[in-house]
Amino acid sequence: MNSSITQADSSITQPDGNELLYQLDGRPSLALALPIGLQHVFAMFTGNLAPILILSGVVGGLSAGDRLVMIQCAMLMAGLMTILQAYPLKLGKYRIGAGLPVVMGTSFAFVPTMKTVGAAYGVGGVLGAALLGGFVELFFGIFIRPLKRFFPPLVIGSVLVTIGISLLTIGANYFAGGVGAKDFGSWQNLLVGFVVFAVITLLNRFAKGMLKTVAILIGIAVGYALAAVMGKVDFSIIAAAPWVDLPVPFHFSLTFHTDAIVSFAAVYIIVALETMGNTAGITMATMGRDTTPEETSGSIVAAAVGAQVGALFNSLPMAAFGQNAGIVSMTRVINRYCIATAGVIMVLAAFCPKIGTVFSSLPASVLGGAVITVFAMIFLNGIKMIAKEGFCEANCLIIAVTFGLGYGLGTVPAATSGLSPVVHFLLGEPITAVCIVSVLACLLFGNKPQPGVSHH
Repeated sequence: MNSSITQADSSITQPDGNELLYQLDGRPSLALALPIGLQHVFAMFTGNLAPILILSGVVGGLSAGDRLVMIQCAMLMAGLMTILQAYPLKLGKYRIGAGLPVVMGTSFAFVPTMKTVGAAYGVGGVLGAALLGGFVELFFGIFIRPLKRFFPPLVIGSVLVTIGISLLTIGANYFAGGVGAKDFGSWQNLLVGFVVFAVITLLNRFAKGMLKTVAILIGIAVGYALAAVMGKVDFSIIAAAPWVDLPVPFHFSLTFHTDAIVSFAAVYIIVALETMGNTAGITMATMGRDTTPEETSGSIVAAAVGAQVGALFNSLPMAAFGQNAGIVSMTRVINRYCIATAGVIMVLAAFCPKIGTVFSSLPASVLGGAVITVFAMIFLNGIKMIAKEGFCEANCLIIAVTFGLGYGLGTVPAATSGLSPVVHFLLGEPITAVCIVSVLACLLFGNKPQPGVSHH
């Protein structure tokens, strides 16, 4: 581990004997791992389910039972893939999983394409496209070693900055009550969000030991209690939920349509880059380095395998979750056992809908107060990665071109609507546009890392 990080954390870990939390390997006690795992589950739960609720609003004929099956399967696959990211499965010289504290969840990147495909072909068409389109991400992950040179830290850092900025908007919407809420922006939502934000910020600044480590969980608990007192928590859904129900595969019949598969295949490249960026953000924040080719390959392959197996289990495609990467960056808790504990909680929630409804009853403003600073940490990790490359003339030009063209055009999709559909698709989304422009700029102008920076 980077010596400066070790020194910075010594004041946290040594008094309470919690050193294992800040080490990748080792097995802390369950009393330490459980609260850390819980705060990761709270942070990802709403994001994991939101694409399902969006799809159910587009596709007609879905019953409450259909939605419950999809929610259970989403938790099952997120939990299994999170465990696999922490403890990879090795197949010869390849492996499935990064061996890092990467939390997986349903990807938001597919939402626009998923809505179009779902409206045309239903849930079966979405899952069929997810299954076959996933081979693109799988091949990308397997052959990332020769491709890695096209994605130096300057590119990944720019992608991280873009992910962070995009997530800040999501966090702000949660903070105000959630998009579409009748009381969006009300003083009640803002009060709850600010209380959660204040508790987490104060504990991070002034607390020590476990109080600091589980600040996010404490903030969520305080916010949940306040929201309940204010009548913003619906306990009836928790009481009505069954204790045990089994997630089963092939609840929906998969159908395959060429246009849907091609559309999904293109988005899988975006998801691969998103997973790559979030994984690199974790290692940069906690170990002061970029990911190795093996870690990068393993993380992307796991995301692809999870998406393809998940399609058979009625689950939408997965990606590494930025909010959880932000939690790791903020707390510096990189222990794989703690993250695997979060995965086990997700699996239990899949088999026990009552647990799932407890998480789903969390008001959006509580989640917003918890994650808005976490999202900013992702942005900061991107800035750190860019700064580590240095600000020579060539690098400054690359950065200017990347955000001037990539982010500028990506945030205004109408600007490229007159171009071919393929180009418009690639440049009409900020993360993809930033990555493409950054790669091209590095090739054209020559990315020059400062002395002492090594690329794996």
